[in-house]
Amino acid sequence: MGRRTAWWRGIWRRTAWWRGIWRRTAWRRVAVVGAVLGAVAGVPGAPALAASPSPSASSSPSSATAPSYVFAAGAPSVEGTVSTGDAELLEPGRTYRSSLPSEGKVYYRLDLDSTSSVYVAATAVPPSDTPVTATEGVRVTVQDADGRFCSAPDTATIGAGRSPRPLTAWGARTLPSKRSLCRGAGTYYVAVERVLRTESVPGDWDLELAPVLEPRLRQTGSTGEAPESWDSATPSPPGGGSVPVRGGGGFGSATALEQGVWQDDVRPGQTLFYEVPVGWGQQVYATAEISSAEAGAGGVSGKGLVPGAVNLALYNPVRGLVDDTSISYSGSQRSGALPAVPPVGYDNRYAVSERVSGMRFAGAYFLVVHLAARVGEEFGDGPLGLTLRVRVKGEPEGGPGYAGESKPAGLFQAGPGSSSEDGAAPGDESGGVSGSGHGSLGMKVAAFGGIGAGTLVLGVLGVWVVVGRRRAAGV
Repeated sequence: MGRRTAWWRGIWRRTAWWRGIWRRTAWRRVAVVGAVLGAVAGVPGAPALAASPSPSASSSPSSATAPSYVFAAGAPSVEGTVSTGDAELLEPGRTYRSSLPSEGKVYYRLDLDSTSSVYVAATAVPPSDTPVTATEGVRVTVQDADGRFCSAPDTATIGAGRSPRPLTAWGARTLPSKRSLCRGAGTYYVAVERVLRTESVPGDWDLELAPVLEPRLRQTGSTGEAPESWDSATPSPPGGGSVPVRGGGGFGSATALEQGVWQDDVRPGQTLFYEVPVGWGQQVYATAEISSAEAGAGGVSGKGLVPGAVNLALYNPVRGLVDDTSISYSGSQRSGALPAVPPVGYDNRYAVSERVSGMRFAGAYFLVVHLAARVGEEFGDGPLGLTLRVRVKGEPEGGPGYAGESKPAGLFQAGPGSSSEDGAAPGDESGGVSGSGHGSLGMKVAAFGGIGAGTLVLGVLGVWVVVGRRRAAGV
């Protein structure tokens, strides 16, 4: 038997790049298996199998009991230290779990070369039942061994919705740089701290850390200047019918979307994550629409106004915030659009505006939607309809040509036909920092995997049915 199955083990090893997508569609495969098992229930001689839980009942991020954030599976834990002297090492390309205390900075260590840029995103997650203020949040900096900042501190705050939600800020050591600081190889430190928490409840927040390495360019083709002009006109959002989709619970489990109209449900206090492949030279646009609430839902009046009830944010492939928009809600349907952002370009990094400088990489861009918990107090805990309209403008262009591979591998790619930075196969999952970033190709593979799973299940069940009937007939 072992010799007979050896031929497919090689195929399995060669297809490692799509197994991450396969895992992300696990709930679909469970639904397929459940449907098939239900269809053959009662067949004489069929084996008794326990029913799989419905995705909408237990494993769905849309469930009322869904966690506020889904951390990367298998991420090792690191402890932030109050001193740089014993700070634990973060390796680019890996995702880590940690915690953030109420007061004071915590430090982590980086060992960097003198040619690569490194970005570290920190996602802080307040407990879902903890009161928070609009101004409190999290701040991240990257510092050299002399305590000098390698980039401006980045701060993310709760906002007008005053709802506990994942907050992501990032720090960087970028090369080449016009700054004289932080150019050399050596030890650097990541500092993470809570800010403006004068009225908040004491207690630790969970923390996810995602360090990423961007290699130097193969040739010096950068101008060192940000583009002077770009098409800032916002096109009309896509129309037509919507496609059902289920948002992920974190960056690592973000649901892949393409250009189109997508329909989901979101509950008060919930945050949903999606990823859209955007290539070099392409622009991405997105709008979010929230449905009207049912009158008297949950026994509440539904006559209030919740400022900043919906937050729609765009993050780049290293989880740096590009821009966001907030929508107030009074029970009637509302919509909001992200401000126009420039085409993806390497030299955008030299811009002062974060909305421009954030569009410096090709790859999977994240759309993150949060519905404030206060909406439940006014309009009930039931989910509201969420419609996302996504447009990607322009044809993908050639990239700047990196001299090596990113960490995690294949991070700065988007869509079918993309080549990896150094010619290696795309989609290496060793880091687990980002989503698939394979665009339509990834979705086709996921569909193929789902079909394959259904075919396999049908085949196995067919054998069970035949055996059952033979037994019932006394054969």
